[in-house]
Amino acid sequence: MAYWLFKSEPVAYSIDDLARDGCEWWDGIRNYQARNFMCNDMQVGDEIIFYHSSCAVPAAVGRARVSATAIADVTQFDPKSDYYDASATAEKPRWHCVQIAFVEKFPQPLTLAAMRAMPKLAEMKLLARGNRLSILPLTPKDWKIILAATGTH
Repeated sequence: MAYWLFKSEPVAYSIDDLARDGCEWWDGIRNYQARNFMCNDMQVGDEIIFYHSSCAVPAAVGRARVSATAIADVTQFDPKSDYYDASATAEKPRWHCVQIAFVEKFPQPLTLAAMRAMPKLAEMKLLARGNRLSILPLTPKDWKIILAATGTH
């Protein structure tokens, strides 16, 4: 099993939206490294920290789980979609997505500022300078520290 951090702007799709929907295809990712994580590394059952980004208080807000492995992201084929890619074809898709399922909303979010203040998380990829990826791998150590800090295990 692997551990991941998925970022989402809460105005676009929040942990509450995932809780309501139960599961969702994580589409619209247009970064090759993030796509490769989904295509090559993610397996059903992998654990996810759901993180609210680009908001007043960025924070880890809940947990999800990979519930289906990568398929072609259908938004790349839709000219009306913000994620349309004219160079992608059904025979040769460029972008993929995994399905994630809601597990829980944290009783206490773990803010970015709080994570930065935790020496044990100093090596976490989220905290690295210039890191803008929307999907990041987490170490088992990072996973345990985040769960303990949010009051979950």
